[in-house]
Amino acid sequence: RLYLDHAATGWPKPENVYQAMDRYARDNGAAAGRGAYASGTAADRIVASCRRRLARLIGVADPHQVALFSNGTTALNAAIFGVLRPGDHVVTTAIEHNSLLRPLESLRFDADVSLEIIPCDEAGRVDPQAILDRVTRQTRLVAVSHASNVTGAVQDIATIGKALRGTETLLLCDTAQTLGYLPIDLPEFGIDLLASPGHKGACGPLGTGLLAVSPKALERLRPTIFGGTGSVSESLVMPDAMPSRLEPGNLNVTALAGWDAGLAWLASDDLAARAGRLGQLAQLLRQAAAGLSGVRGIGADHLPILSLTFVGTDVGLIASLLDTEYGIEARSGLHCAPLIHRQLGSSPGGTLRISAGHSTTPEQLQRFAAALREIVTELEIR
Repeated sequence: RLYLDHAATGWPKPENVYQAMDRYARDNGAAAGRGAYASGTAADRIVASCRRRLARLIGVADPHQVALFSNGTTALNAAIFGVLRPGDHVVTTAIEHNSLLRPLESLRFDADVSLEIIPCDEAGRVDPQAILDRVTRQTRLVAVSHASNVTGAVQDIATIGKALRGTETLLLCDTAQTLGYLPIDLPEFGIDLLASPGHKGACGPLGTGLLAVSPKALERLRPTIFGGTGSVSESLVMPDAMPSRLEPGNLNVTALAGWDAGLAWLASDDLAARAGRLGQLAQLLRQAAAGLSGVRGIGADHLPILSLTFVGTDVGLIASLLDTEYGIEARSGLHCAPLIHRQLGSSPGGTLRISAGHSTTPEQLQRFAAALREIVTELEIR
């Protein structure tokens, strides 16, 4: 089995992730923030450690600015529904995932929120000035992914964030494809709301996510889910303090134990060496499609994410052949990002996406390249 769908979720995780989850589930099992007994306070320490590691990873001084979620989608929803009000204006882009687009579309339809979508180029890059040109006094949110999940194109978030400083407009950044892979600094980039799952480059298991909130965004951010927090229990109103404002209900401490371990592994990995590995993998992906007649490769610039289209051939067929004939797992379709395919010319069927991660080796990508050549030859794609 050769797994090449790391843009969907990273696998395998570092071994210490599995060990930490198993140890917590078997030996502890207590809820965090609920009991002052030994196992409960041990669970509290796991959650606090995970929160601290995340804060360090994104350049946030106060870990309480980081709220923990079950995935990136719920974090994005908390940000979007938490800051927008009827009549607000939003600027976003054509590269976005449905985790961001669908909440915005819901508010456009139900709450009179106006929405502008900025197109991208043929590689999935968005001109930051094109975004800023559409910002008005009514614009309350600019929402942009750090990188496309279809092509891996990295956006110039810092230019956008610095231009919005001192304005009433908040910058929401979806870092699903970059957290744990590329350097991210929330204050330096000017990000007000950073949402991400934990289960991709950030080395956590499924069922993890975060929303980091700047002081500027906190002034406007309302809770969208309500319930017990283990604090201020005498009040029927959600606590105002972070992160309790956004964390009702029990946290998934088993998953957070794994994520804490994954973040520890990530912190021990040299950043320059990691960047070198990712660059090598991206280059190998580009080379895999180069020179193949009837095959168009899109992406694999800064990140090892490559989308492929094939003349006269459905991408689903290629994915099926890779799986059944070669044991190579890759994803075909729209990848939950429908608008970018109109810009790339890959609608309606989408692309075959090959995505590498921390555990991918150059030899594995060479194996993929050989399989791709054989399939293209066998199907006589030209």
